[in-house]
Amino acid sequence: MTMHDDEVAIDAKLVARLLADQVPDLARLPLREVRSTGTVNAVFRLGENLLVRIPRVPRWAPDLERELTWLPVLGSQLTLPIPRPVRAGSPTAFYPMPWAIYEWIDGSPYSDDGVDDEVQAARDLAHFLTELRGIAPTNAPPAGRRPLRELDAITRDALAASAGVIDATAATAAWDEALETPAWTGAPVWIHTDLLRPNLLVADGRLAAVLDWGGAGVGDPAADVIAAWSVFGPTGRRQFRATLRVDDGTWNRGRGFALHQAGLIIPYYSDTNPHFVRTAVRTVREILSEEGR
Repeated sequence: MTMHDDEVAIDAKLVARLLADQVPDLARLPLREVRSTGTVNAVFRLGENLLVRIPRVPRWAPDLERELTWLPVLGSQLTLPIPRPVRAGSPTAFYPMPWAIYEWIDGSPYSDDGVDDEVQAARDLAHFLTELRGIAPTNAPPAGRRPLRELDAITRDALAASAGVIDATAATAAWDEALETPAWTGAPVWIHTDLLRPNLLVADGRLAAVLDWGGAGVGDPAADVIAAWSVFGPTGRRQFRATLRVDDGTWNRGRGFALHQAGLIIPYYSDTNPHFVRTAVRTVREILSEEGR
């Protein structure tokens, strides 16, 4: 089952054809699909040390090109691993978008059982974001996050469509509170924008890597505070805020961004990606909990 109306059909046969056509020196390596909750790219492991990422829909293909440009710049200045591009593939007559090969990073998506210490994970992610924000924004693209007020109508519609899965009335009230927060007016800083559990790898009980940089750029740092609810529970959330030194305005905008993102995921992927929906429902419940406000 495809997740998007305009999704291109992608399978191992297509990927093997692309490899044979454009990177024949790697085409004989074993190829197998990686099952995940990913919605933007299909992922295939290539041998033991590489992976292939193939955009599912044309409108998100520029995200991959953004990664190819900026991941080498950012990776050299961050202590936690991020994906490292190895080869860039071109559109063809049988596949209409760019695609890429990256180094494989061992690990599993973030889960409560996967980390030994949530407090340490919160510290590690906060330190990572501090490093990211400290990278010079010279010539950096704007990040893929609009101000909360520009997201109002679509968020309200999504929360209403999620009634029965979440407490839509309480979620809408929380959204109203977020909208009361003054808009961000600070200096631009680098942000990831998509810090969800599937985009954080853990290994040996610790945070091991940060994936999926297609929306990264410069913008409101509150967009990365979503991890307080999308990743952590109450204890980790408190540590994350304290280590990152998040002021009230940024905290409240971050909660709004988290609610917007989770709210859109729930109705859109209800049939096609139920595990991803469960992560979004969890985020909303964290936001609405006493400790999440």
